[in-house]
Amino acid sequence: MAKEELIEMDGVVTDVLPDSRFKVQLDNGHEVMAYSAGKMKKHRIRIMVGDRVDMEMTPYDLTKARITYRHKVGGPPGPVTGGGNRPPPRQPRRR
Repeated sequence: MAKEELIEMDGVVTDVLPDSRFKVQLDNGHEVMAYSAGKMKKHRIRIMVGDRVDMEMTPYDLTKARITYRHKVGGPPGPVTGGGNRPPPRQPRRR
């Protein structure tokens, strides 16, 4: 038995709920309950109110969805070199 095709939609996060769930308003005006996909949890991608997201929905229940991608929109620029709390690289010792 083959899997049913998933419906791909995009929308905007309107509310952050407990248990890593979100209310998302679709472009057509409907509102669905969504959760973040496993890869997004694994890589600790944060989703906040106002973020534009891509979702997958099953044709059997059009009120629930899985968030698969968060679009990058502006935000503070990241560090130019390095990053995190790493100390600068050590210089080789001269002999």
